[in-house]
Amino acid sequence: MISTPDNVRIVEVGPRDGLQNEPGTLRIDDRMDLIERLADSGLMHIEAGSFVSPRWIPQMADSDRVLQGLKRRHGVRYTALTPNLEGLRRARDAGVREVAVFAAASEAFSQKNINCGIDESLQRFAAVCEAAQQAGIAVRGYVSCAMGCPYQGPVPTTEVARVTAVLISMGCYEVSIGDTIGTGTPRQVQQVLERCMAKTDASQLAVHFHDTYGQALANILAALQLDIATVDSSVAGLGGCPYAEGASGNVSTEDVVYMLHGMGIETGIDLEALIQTGHWICERLQRHNLSRVGLASGAGTAEEESS
Repeated sequence: MISTPDNVRIVEVGPRDGLQNEPGTLRIDDRMDLIERLADSGLMHIEAGSFVSPRWIPQMADSDRVLQGLKRRHGVRYTALTPNLEGLRRARDAGVREVAVFAAASEAFSQKNINCGIDESLQRFAAVCEAAQQAGIAVRGYVSCAMGCPYQGPVPTTEVARVTAVLISMGCYEVSIGDTIGTGTPRQVQQVLERCMAKTDASQLAVHFHDTYGQALANILAALQLDIATVDSSVAGLGGCPYAEGASGNVSTEDVVYMLHGMGIETGIDLEALIQTGHWICERLQRHNLSRVGLASGAGTAEEESS
């Protein structure tokens, strides 16, 4: 039997990566309520906001007010995406103790997304990482397009590993390897991770899978078999895939937790409370719940059918 970790840490990305890809914009009180409900369900690491220009991502406007207004639970890490030094300053002023930087393994995606190449983007993030360390703020890294790019197609595993290693060298305590368009399959996932693990220890890696092609849970299992013990996910599958109309985006936290608990892997999460939170946020957003576990539980079905 192939071994897997006894415990897995879930990084809940719904309040940031999820909401920023939803068409509607939540009120500040609802954003805070979502984060607090997620913490109450046992999630100990929650992406709570993003300090980017509201002109580009209006869903993340007022992240400072969200983070300052939270009823924080002891031991819970509330993080924010900070693409530049100004974002880091705002995050620090809002009391954030952990931030994230986001690089791509695809040159085409980097140019399209932030108007600069991979190496130039890494230089920008080096300044953010240095300033964060000086302020005593932890930094987590993301590598997008690790399994493929919507613009250039296949992405070399060597480039994923290179960008990952650079982020670690800058001071990121962990790097999340992302399948941005959800096209990856288990063997590909293992090939990418094995290449990264030749340069970086498994304890410094996490995975972030989209379920566009229905492969996310299988891909997570493939990562677990390589002793990866940190998984990103989004409550109710918030955040549709922007590159495939009508397709699901982030894998749902409920589905991940259900699978892990069924495997005897500890998460510290109350699945029933999480399911209820998923139904609640879908009602607020007036959208369908993309969690298969949430739908199968039966709760909230009437509301969804009448919407």
